[in-house]
Amino acid sequence: MSRTYLVIPTSELLKVDFSQVCETSSETVRKSVNETKTFIKWDDTEPLFVSSIIGAEGPYNNSEISAILATDVWVLEDEE
Repeated sequence: MSRTYLVIPTSELLKVDFSQVCETSSETVRKSVNETKTFIKWDDTEPLFVSSIIGAEGPYNNSEISAILATDVWVLEDEE
């Protein structure tokens, strides 16, 4: 099984079919510090809706997304 991650603008969350990704809803996704970005993940086959998302970054593998999520875009300085 291969897990894939995609960073997307939070404004694109309405396009996400949560039955096709590992997240459960737009209310439960992790967001960047300024809440303009989030990410979705899936196993194996890319969901069809992904091609309709504008401004996506990725796809990334686990080690790549871990490095991205450790940056100040995703973590407040006080949390480090």
